[in-house]
Amino acid sequence: MSAKRGDLEACVDFLQRLIQTESLPGQEGDIATLVMAEMEKLGYVDVGSDRMGNVLGRIAGAGEADPLMFNTHLDHVDVGDHGAWPHPPFGGEIHDDKIWGRGAVDIKGPLAAQVYGAARLVNGSPPPGDVWVTAVVQEEVGGVGARFMAPQAPARRIVVGEPTRLEIRRGHRGRLELELRIRGRSVHASVPERGINPLISLGRFLAELHTVEHSEADELGRSTVAPTLLSTDQTSPNVIPAEVIQTLDWRNVPGETKEIVIARLREIVDRTLADGASAELTNPVNDRVTYTGEHSPIPANNPTYLLPAGHPLVDAARQVAAKALGHQPKVGVWRFATDGGHFAAAGLEPVGFGPGDEGLAHTIDEHLEIEQLEAALNVNEAFARELTKRATALDSVNSN
Repeated sequence: MSAKRGDLEACVDFLQRLIQTESLPGQEGDIATLVMAEMEKLGYVDVGSDRMGNVLGRIAGAGEADPLMFNTHLDHVDVGDHGAWPHPPFGGEIHDDKIWGRGAVDIKGPLAAQVYGAARLVNGSPPPGDVWVTAVVQEEVGGVGARFMAPQAPARRIVVGEPTRLEIRRGHRGRLELELRIRGRSVHASVPERGINPLISLGRFLAELHTVEHSEADELGRSTVAPTLLSTDQTSPNVIPAEVIQTLDWRNVPGETKEIVIARLREIVDRTLADGASAELTNPVNDRVTYTGEHSPIPANNPTYLLPAGHPLVDAARQVAAKALGHQPKVGVWRFATDGGHFAAAGLEPVGFGPGDEGLAHTIDEHLEIEQLEAALNVNEAFARELTKRATALDSVNSN
């Protein structure tokens, strides 16, 4: 058995154990321990975690190039109804050469591919610069770990390991979470004429939501908005609520600030509000608590970002990946937001690459083809060996 075939089997086993370890936001302690133990077993140095619970491991470089940081996250979204899944969501089972379960593509497949891909350099010739593999907490609820890590990241150039179908990603739209609170007057449901039902105003607002103005960016596309969570202040079905709360998920493009988006939506709120009702539209700040007990109040948003098509890191990633894959990978943008936005906002350079179909993320059909995992191992190994050195060379050519 070849060494690379052997470490593919070990990587598959690691991915199965990752999937079998539940790690909802704020509950990543067990998986952090698992990842650190695997890094130590593979020969990483300086393995540890920061006070937020982010995991960091280093592979010592030769000092000939800038460091490189691989990054993924540790948490996953809820699985919903276990019975709706074709295979157990925390089983990590293999069927038809595919690994099934929550996190297979978002985010444990890319995480396993980064840990094991970079580890191929441990016992061989050292990479030109230090290689860091990091995994952060609470990406799925606003990027608590990335916000903390970004100002003190050990490298300027970052490979963000979200699913890309083995393609290169250079940016994405941002995300603004908005909370619409409509207040009326609660009364017994048998006498609705005596109250002010906030649900009536909400219905009018939702019926007009399609008329809101959106901005468009050539490469990122058009911004979008979707109503998601809905709640009232009541649990009794025979009482008209005094308040209704509607969450809105706005995917923004550059130039669409929080203030601009709120002003656009407020126009619709004001013209659809029933007499006597009032409304408040805000971008909430959430107090997140990490598994280490740290409190982190963060606004419910993710920044948009976009590296230029000819950026040295994008070109270098495309060239290195093409050599490892045997074909030219496509270069594009994600439809969803990632921690790359937080790193870019801190002045760092994130480029995206990972195994898995991003269309399977957050679905009950989530699975990863072992063939894609193997290809990602090869590309991540190549990134660790060549990416920063080649990007620096391209940067030098461009500056001249």
